[in-house]
Amino acid sequence: MKSDERKISLEGTSAEIAGNLVRIKGPKGTNERRFKEKSISISSNGKEISVKAADEKRKCKRIMCSVAAHLKGMVKGAKEGYEYKMKICSSHFPMNVSVSGKEITVKNFLGEKSPRVCRISGDVAIKMEKDVLTLSGIDKEEVGQAAANIEQKISIRNKDRRIFMDGIYITSKG
Repeated sequence: MKSDERKISLEGTSAEIAGNLVRIKGPKGTNERRFKEKSISISSNGKEISVKAADEKRKCKRIMCSVAAHLKGMVKGAKEGYEYKMKICSSHFPMNVSVSGKEITVKNFLGEKSPRVCRISGDVAIKMEKDVLTLSGIDKEEVGQAAANIEQKISIRNKDRRIFMDGIYITSKG
């Protein structure tokens, strides 16, 4: 019975595998993740990581492909990093957006008196230039979750979204 296998190139990075913990080191930093799936095995030979499924069953192959996709994302993050750009749009009321550390404060959103505060967790760097927020980091999930949290925190409720299009929206991912 032959098992399926996926290979991920480690070009420009190095991998360290200890049991179910995989650590990828690259020029941008170190990504690490613990995989708890027992139906796959992960190994490295220095140039590439190979992920093997224990069975030929569809469920094992799906898990193997998911783990391989996570590993590709970890390698890309350690080598190049991820960057999300978000546009600040205000047409009805002028919004004041300020960044201090890991906290984004939005004042006067739709004329509200109390400011909306969004705290960013994880290792994500935030930069603001005019009306563009840039979120960057080496972990794809952390950067994407930070952008989603900002979008959700600054969302419009109980108004027609076709007319009130104020908010902070994701414009590019990469």
